[in-house]
Amino acid sequence: MDYVIGVPGGGPLAKPETMIALARRIEELGFGYVGVGDHIVIPREVRSRYPYSETGEFRGGGTGEAFEQLTMLSFLAGQTSTVRLLSTVTVLPHRGPIQTAKAVASLDVLSGGRLSLGVGVGWMREEFEVIGAPPYDERGAVSNEYLEAFIELWTNDNPTFKGKYCEFSNIFFEPKPVQKPYPPIWVAGESPPAIRRAARFGNVWFPVGNNPRFPLLTLEQLSEARDRLHRYAEEYGRDPSKLEMAYGANWYDEKNAQQLPDGQRRTFTGSAEQIAGDIRALEEVGVGYIWLFFGAPTLEGSVERMEYFAREIRPLV
Repeated sequence: MDYVIGVPGGGPLAKPETMIALARRIEELGFGYVGVGDHIVIPREVRSRYPYSETGEFRGGGTGEAFEQLTMLSFLAGQTSTVRLLSTVTVLPHRGPIQTAKAVASLDVLSGGRLSLGVGVGWMREEFEVIGAPPYDERGAVSNEYLEAFIELWTNDNPTFKGKYCEFSNIFFEPKPVQKPYPPIWVAGESPPAIRRAARFGNVWFPVGNNPRFPLLTLEQLSEARDRLHRYAEEYGRDPSKLEMAYGANWYDEKNAQQLPDGQRRTFTGSAEQIAGDIRALEEVGVGYIWLFFGAPTLEGSVERMEYFAREIRPLV
């Protein structure tokens, strides 16, 4: 099992010196990935439903501060040497496809092949509108087309593409990514279209467990979704055994065992042995990566939580 640890791009810990300290400690503790989220702007009024809360309320706006994701990943690449860099996740319609493909290729080269590209379609309509992104209601089709364009740009010496949202030909696109054929693509999302996108384009399927519309909080739910992923992969002529799985547990709490409405303990909460047991169970279902966020109000608190996990929980897995 490997772990993705989030570094905040907004809020009290989103300061250059704090980001450096967190990323370096993640590397020193032997975690595999540093994860960075994606917002370009946060509107002052957000009516869109946030997918990962029961109420749909988005509480991550704060002051609206948000470092640009790919810039922040580039910064962290220069401050680390071995930990991998993961976008958690790049909202595909937020940026033009050629520009994104170029930034990804450049970052992969400059980091020595340490980038993994997490991708999603986005959820905040207001952000789409203010940055002039393609139509929000077409974001799934836009994202699929952009992924096709990325692959063409990264793998073809004379890339040519013509679609509804993107078109190019007669261009050089260099440098290509260091990783071949291209950096691993982690496709996020829990809905059937998202799982189908992962089966078509992904190297890793990357759901978060607590989406109320598409919950993946039990092993049965996750196993059923995995089987769907494998069926879709076969439809696209891909080998299901080549697809890996990640899992986002953004409710992690090593101090308090939380209860679900049915009285069962919420996974990733409670004692070290309980959380380690949750990880072992996910590993049996096929999960190879777990995303955790040790968010605390202070750098010291975040580091303490990371160290506790590395010292007390990880050895039990």
